[in-house]
Amino acid sequence: MAKGDDAVRKKQNKVKRKKLHNKNDRSSSAISARVASIIAAKKRRHSGKRSKCQGMCFSLPTLDDPFNDRNGAKDFEKKVTKKSMLPHKREKAFLNEKSEETLDIEMVDSPAQKKEMVTILKDEVKKSLTSINTMADRSRMDPGETKTQLDGNGSIYGHQEKVCENLDCPSKYLIQCLNAIENSLRCDGTYNEEGKPLFVSTWGVEFWKCYSAGKDILETSGTSSTMEQIAWMVSCAADSVSRKDEEGLSVTSPYLLFLVPSQEKATKVRLVCKPLKAFGIHTVSIHPGASLDYQIEGLKSSEPEIMISTPERLLELLSLNAIDLSGVSLLVVDGLESFYSEGCFDKINSIRQSFSGKTHTVVFNDCLRYACVRVVQNLLTGSVHRLSLNSSLTSQSACIIQSVNMCLLKEKLPKAIGILDHAYRGRHQPQASKVLYIVGKDEKHRKLATALKFKGYSISSDSVLSEVGNSVESKGRTRPTVSMIHIDQIGATDFSEYEFVVLPDLILSIDSYVQILMKMARYSVNGVLHSFFSREDAKLAATLIKILEQCGQAVPEALRKMSS
Repeated sequence: MAKGDDAVRKKQNKVKRKKLHNKNDRSSSAISARVASIIAAKKRRHSGKRSKCQGMCFSLPTLDDPFNDRNGAKDFEKKVTKKSMLPHKREKAFLNEKSEETLDIEMVDSPAQKKEMVTILKDEVKKSLTSINTMADRSRMDPGETKTQLDGNGSIYGHQEKVCENLDCPSKYLIQCLNAIENSLRCDGTYNEEGKPLFVSTWGVEFWKCYSAGKDILETSGTSSTMEQIAWMVSCAADSVSRKDEEGLSVTSPYLLFLVPSQEKATKVRLVCKPLKAFGIHTVSIHPGASLDYQIEGLKSSEPEIMISTPERLLELLSLNAIDLSGVSLLVVDGLESFYSEGCFDKINSIRQSFSGKTHTVVFNDCLRYACVRVVQNLLTGSVHRLSLNSSLTSQSACIIQSVNMCLLKEKLPKAIGILDHAYRGRHQPQASKVLYIVGKDEKHRKLATALKFKGYSISSDSVLSEVGNSVESKGRTRPTVSMIHIDQIGATDFSEYEFVVLPDLILSIDSYVQILMKMARYSVNGVLHSFFSREDAKLAATLIKILEQCGQAVPEALRKMSS
């Protein structure tokens, strides 16, 4: 059947419109992005090529990628943030690499001087690695599983000790924090230790070992914290925060509380912490130099991991409920001498009581006064580690009370027995510690052992100090086991675990007295050294007075008269 004129004209018009439309498409790019993407997808589909989002049609699930998230790609890139970086598994190679980088950067004019600097720095790195390996061997011999404890808010404690026991050396994240701090301080001209990077610090490695073991630390060098020490402490705290974030554990704010005596010291600590902001570790400084309202508003809008504060301003904020310190995991008390002169000891104790759960404490003891000893004993209640690179008598005998008892010669033995009974009935009872008597080989000292046994004390008097038997029950309470050695066994005796040492008779030399004082009570701040002095010992009075004054101990007036 022939088509009509209308049908033929309609078809011709349709062809003309199509030609005109194609011409406009070639001459103009006025096309929407959506239409362009549809056209491009159609062309790829016809050509057999697909985009990554359409790769499901050309790849199958595998055991490594059961949900086909990789779209058939061999390598699947994953975003890793700096804060959640896992610890480096080969830290020894990393430390050696960093030391070589430091050696390449340092420019020395003289070849001989450059060779000498290379040797010194390599020795420092080797010493640090040796110390770390020793710690690793001990952890393998006695891994010691740490139970996870929950406080009332559900926060997890004890996690730090469990994680760090499996590490052979500081993590890569910790080293990166130290390098960032060092680079920042060198640019400001604050850190001027040329040729010695922060990560090879002997003090820092010792601190890391104690911190990883979960021990409280008493720093007895006799000074407040240095830039190097602050850098290691804040880097270890940042590393702990990073580990908890990596494992999905909630970190309460603040994690580290750094108590300082003045605004100047707060500024110094804040300068060290500033580079850690790039790692996601935020720091706030609270001191009387800023208005209280401004600081309250700042705390409302931030959740800092590190808080630096003076005791006075921190107590004001606590009284206004502007801050919560219940979740503090690490407390650093820097400079007891300044706190003593400003009368801040009661304020520090009040702040300490606002914590809940387990808190690791680091105390920088630069005060030799007896009042400071009591404050340290209140802050460090458990097992502690004494950390100091100073081997002087003052440093090694810090927080050990020297009690010189003046009496007649015939009163020495009865008082030596009574001093233990008095301490046993007192607040600081020695049943939780070890007691040691150092005696001679004559008959009167054998009577001492008999008298102690009669009072219910278990006596251990073997030459190798092997403690026999258990503690003795007396009137419903447990009496401590008493060890007893002879004077000639002093050189072969380990005094580190003895907190209560009694010298019934000063028949030993002053050198032996100093040796006992510097080696006893290494894991406690409750050490007491009792000695009994009579007129027959007058020749030792002047030297003993000098030791007491050097250590900041009380000197009996009778001893001064005897010396004169």
